[in-house]
Parts: sequence; C-alpha cells; structure tokens
Amino acid sequence: MILSLILPVLCVFLVLALSLALWQLYRVRSQFPEEGLPSSTDQVLPDALRKMDALLSMVIEIHERARSEFGGASKREVCQTIVENACKLLQTSTASLMLLDDQGELRVVASKGLVQSAVEQVRIRRGEGIAGRVVEKGQVIFVEDPAKDPRYLPADPVIDCQHPFVCVPLWVRNKTVGVLNVHTPQPLQRFEDPDIKLLTILANQAAIALENLDLYDDLQTFYLEMVQTLARAIDAKDAYTHDHADRARQTARKLAHALGLPDEMVRYVEYAALLHDIGKIGVDETILQKPGKLTAEEYEVMKRHPAIGHQILAPVKFLGPVARMVLYHQEWYNGQGYPEGLKGEEIPLGARIVAIIDAWDAMTSDRPYRKALPREKAISELRKGAGTQFDPRAVEAFLKIEEQEFRHRQLAGENHRAPHSHPSKDLPSASQAPSPPH
Repeated sequence: MILSLILPVLCVFLVLALSLALWQLYRVRSQFPEEGLPSSTDQVLPDALRKMDALLSMVIEIHERARSEFGGASKREVCQTIVENACKLLQTSTASLMLLDDQGELRVVASKGLVQSAVEQVRIRRGEGIAGRVVEKGQVIFVEDPAKDPRYLPADPVIDCQHPFVCVPLWVRNKTVGVLNVHTPQPLQRFEDPDIKLLTILANQAAIALENLDLYDDLQTFYLEMVQTLARAIDAKDAYTHDHADRARQTARKLAHALGLPDEMVRYVEYAALLHDIGKIGVDETILQKPGKLTAEEYEVMKRHPAIGHQILAPVKFLGPVARMVLYHQEWYNGQGYPEGLKGEEIPLGARIVAIIDAWDAMTSDRPYRKALPREKAISELRKGAGTQFDPRAVEAFLKIEEQEFRHRQLAGENHRAPHSHPSKDLPSASQAPSPPH
C-alpha cells in the first residue's frame, strides 16, 4: 500500500526534475547564437546532462535499494548506498551520512573515506557545530577551511579532515532528519553551485527513501502486535497452548534463517508459527480442554482447525502467505496428512517448518494424559518421522538449532527440558498420533 502511493509520486517528481533541468539547459543554449557560442559550452552542456542522468540513476537506485530492504530492512546498508552515490556524483572519495537518534543527537550511520572507529563515537547536538547548525536551520553550509571556521567542532563529521566539505540537510515533511556531508577531493577545491544543487536533490530523495523504511518498520510493528494479539486470543481459548505460540515463533525464525529463506519470508514463517492454531477458535472448548485422548469423531472435528484458520487469515491481504502455511501445517511429507494430502515440495516450506516446531513442542511438554517425553526420545521420534511426516532437511536443521539451545541452557544452569505447558491436541509425532486417512 505504501509503495503504491509513494512510487507514482516519485516518478512524477523525477519527470518534473528532468524536464526543469532540460529546460534550463535549453535556455542557456538559446541565449547564444550557434556561431557565437563559447567553445567551452559544448562541453558544459553534455557534462550537465551526464550529471543529471547520473543523478536520476542514483535516486532510482536508492529507492530500489530501500524497497528491496522492505521485510528485513537494513537501514544501514541503504545509508551506505546513499553515501556511495554522493561520492560518485561529486567525484570524491570522502563522505558521511548522519541521522538524528531518539535523543535528538546526530550520529554517523554510514561513511566512506573516514576512520570507522572514530566516526562511531561522534555525537552532535542540534545547533552545535556545522552539522548541528544545518539540522537546526535546514540550510546548506559549505566550509572552505574547517581548521579556521569558528563554527567547526572537533566532533564534526570531518574527523580532523582538512579538506573543504559541504553539509546538506536531509529534509522531509517540513523537518530535517539528518545531514549528508561530502568532502572535496583536493584541499583547496570548491564545489560548484550546480553540483551542490544536484547533491541537495539527492539528499532530499534519500530522506524520502529513509522515511519510507521507517514507515514500513512501523507498519510491520503494527502487524506483529496484531498477530500477537490474535495469538493471545488462541491462548485464551485453549488453556493448553499457554506460551506455546511465542516459543514456536522464536524457533521458527531461527529455523527459517537456517534454511536460507529471505527476510520477508522469515517474517511470514514467524507469523505462521504464532497463528497456526488460530483455527481452534472455531473448535468446541469441550474438545480443546478434554483431559484424555480424543475419540475418532472428536479428532475429525479437531482436524478442521487448519481450514478454519485459513478462512480467518486469507481475507487479510498481508497475511496471504501465512494463511497457506496455516492451512498446510498438518500435511505429511509422504502425502498422508491433511487437509489435501500434499506431498514433499508441494507443501509450503513455511508449513513444513511449523509442523516440526509444533510436533517438538507437543512432545517436550506435559499433556493432561501423559508427561513430556525425555529429550532424547523426542529427538528419536523426530528423526523417525523424517521423510514420512516431516521434511528430512528441515528436521536436521531444526535438531542443530535445538542442540545449540540445549548446550546454552546447560551453560546457563537451566533445566534441560523446555518450559512445560499443555500443547495443542495436534499430531505430536509420527508414532504417537492417529494415522490420518489415506
């Protein structure tokens, strides 16, 4: 939704900017008769067009990079892209990007040509030094000689660099969110006014891209809070799943990363781990809270919960991939699961991940009719189900993660068994669950 609103506006802006630049260049040329045009102008005009073309390419690259980071936004990498492009634009090798933090101080988040250990220590308040003044006034400042400029502070982003530099505000929605500092390649060199204007355009577009990242992060936080609220609703419905959802979410994230899923898909898997039992909202409480094993009829009712969960989640657009994982998390790798009898790679990988986590949690937790299985027994059951009930590659990845967590618990002096809670009445393992219909 955000991209559908922002990208058309960006395209319009770029077209207008290019049109204005070309109009200005045409006006310059029209002021001179062809035969009286200074010889240097033929070089100036192509150079200006080259720089405008480069600027447009850089702006598009920044926005594309920011868009590619949605779902696992690496803001620092986007900032580094901005710095690299600023250096290319002004043909220099030293620059830095500073953003205001939650305390209202400027901090270097990306740099090139500066000592990393030094820039990480920089903190500048609004109104102090060159960068602080630019943030406060929202105006560009060019410093010809940092050593002699009374506004310059040792903490300014030049970090004792004696080259002249320009400090440009990152301006968005009537406020300055940071500054872009670019140093000249030579000690006595100046940036031309057109170069600074191009850099200002780059900085403004960079600010928009960074704000879009922040908006996306805020939206994802809202989504996660909503999903967690739904998960708590499941806990309220089924007392046996207390703490089950949050534990499953944490493990799902680790396993999805271990299997090489992209960041956006990792988030979907995380949501699926939280919501895979949401369909139990539509299952009668007498079945959910029954202290003994389920009858064949009750088991058939319980088997409806993946489909019910899918019906609940599918209408929510951003949860579309999650809905499919929830629908198929009871499928078996050999095709003998439910609801559709999918087999192997036909089952979404996210659903295969959730199936393993759900079974492990069920086996290693107390149930009303049996105690939790010992850890080694649970591992044996999981390996026994690899290739039949579970994806064998995912099982091995999960067991590696579990082994690391087990050793960590041992070092921490914790009990070797996971915190006990009553799991959902799902298929706990290949050997313990009723055989699904063929």
